[in-house]
Amino acid sequence: MKEITHDKESWLALLASETWIFDLDNTLYPEKCNLFAQIDKKMGHFISQTLDLEHDEAKAVQKKYFLEHGTTLNGLMSNHGVEPKDFLDFVHDIDYSPVLRDETIDKALAELPGRKLIFTNGTVKHAEATLAQLGIAHHFDDIFDIIASDYIPKPNAAPYDKMIKQFDIDPTKAVMVEDMAKNLKYPAEVGMRTVWVKTTADWSSMGSEGGHIHHMTNDLSGWMHRLVNHEYDL
Repeated sequence: MKEITHDKESWLALLASETWIFDLDNTLYPEKCNLFAQIDKKMGHFISQTLDLEHDEAKAVQKKYFLEHGTTLNGLMSNHGVEPKDFLDFVHDIDYSPVLRDETIDKALAELPGRKLIFTNGTVKHAEATLAQLGIAHHFDDIFDIIASDYIPKPNAAPYDKMIKQFDIDPTKAVMVEDMAKNLKYPAEVGMRTVWVKTTADWSSMGSEGGHIHHMTNDLSGWMHRLVNHEYDL
């Protein structure tokens, strides 16, 4: 899949941005690392144990809550009063070794002007472990996680607004990078430029219709390398 083609001015506008906001999972590391498969399995186990359900029933609840509440955790909190820390600690107790150091994105981030932030529906602890594996933690000024979001997940507007206020972000001079297209709608509405890292997962393409996708790639590392080296696909 090729990126959406733009004129040179649109690419230069990206490089002039003051703030870059990156999602974490399946965005800063390739989908093939498949960390989510581990997290997905752990979520199923947690639901099965907590709600005393058989495996298939637990997986059905997991999917239902993800679709209806934005995250499985939000559904468990709303419907069962689950303590979020218990859930988050359990599901992020995983093996991070499939995430490999990425020299290409490391160099691109080093050359990319502007402040860089992580905005994730996961936790700071999970983000730090992932960034350490990639070898790129030192490029980021801060991490805004699901706890900072008051457990309200993207794509709800509230966590975006809180993040924008907390970090004094000018949305018209910011870029949001995400693997879930629906999570880019609100950033575009408030004036951000958006980059969609498309994956093969069904949820990646949900909400991709409309004009809120400004740039698209299935290889963020390579895309960023070409961006900072002015190798535009015109």
